[in-house]
Amino acid sequence: MLTPLDQVTINFSTDALWGLNIALALVMYGVAMDISPSDFKQLLFRPKPIIVGLLSQFILLPLVTFMLIWILKPSPSIALGMILVAACPGGNISNFMTHLAGGNNALSVSLTAFATVLAIFFVPFNLELWGGMYPPTATLLKKVALHPMDIFWTIVFLLIVPLIFGMLTRYYAMRFVLKVAPYFKVGSIFVFVLLVILAFINNLEIFFSYIHYVFALVLVHNALAVFSGFSIAKLTGLSTRNTKTIAIETGIQNSGLGLLLIFTFFEGLGGMALVTAFWGIWHIFSGLLLAYIWSRSEAKKIPI
Repeated sequence: MLTPLDQVTINFSTDALWGLNIALALVMYGVAMDISPSDFKQLLFRPKPIIVGLLSQFILLPLVTFMLIWILKPSPSIALGMILVAACPGGNISNFMTHLAGGNNALSVSLTAFATVLAIFFVPFNLELWGGMYPPTATLLKKVALHPMDIFWTIVFLLIVPLIFGMLTRYYAMRFVLKVAPYFKVGSIFVFVLLVILAFINNLEIFFSYIHYVFALVLVHNALAVFSGFSIAKLTGLSTRNTKTIAIETGIQNSGLGLLLIFTFFEGLGGMALVTAFWGIWHIFSGLLLAYIWSRSEAKKIPI
């Protein structure tokens, strides 16, 4: 059954969408300047942490999300927003959070790279699979007539192309990268966040009218994401540093990519946009809080 929120659309102009596209690509370019081919070699010599991290992001989190939706039965557009967030790769600020938490920086960077590449397949796959298995969201997907290949090419141009160019820049212009990379990454993230804020200034009435629909849901969803990543890492016998990293990588999702997909393919569908936008705000707070707690804990303690 559709609720008023399912029928609300977020106002977002074509120019703003182009700006957001460019900003997200620049953010990914900045992240990629921290990635070198040697990071990928970890998959050959120590594949277990990376495999566990990818399973946590692309298999476990969508499954847990689907179970949460079946239990709580939120409105269709909210449920589809939750599925989309869970389908996205880890967020670009996860590397920073991992550093603060005393996690494994190399693993975090490697997971960012691998998850970005795999996102071209897993984002449309998980959205179609889990969205199609829940009848209310399946109805929305049919109305949109979404083609997975459209999402595939969008992710290629927004994430994969900047990833390749960023790594090439690092390889051929290391001195340049060492000078500008820290400022470039922070600046591009700032511009991206600013564009999102400006976009939602035009939708404040909608945001405040419907935020109560998603507030508690996003908090629970995000907590489950972190707990899922933490649990699978512990159950597979990973070290404390790797466990912290995988918990953060699973709980910090690329909500910016999610918003772009919503505005591009779902015409700013209200529930989806609210879930994804609020997730993007909340995971910064929860990630910083978690990083602070873990940074204060003793190395031999089990982080909880």
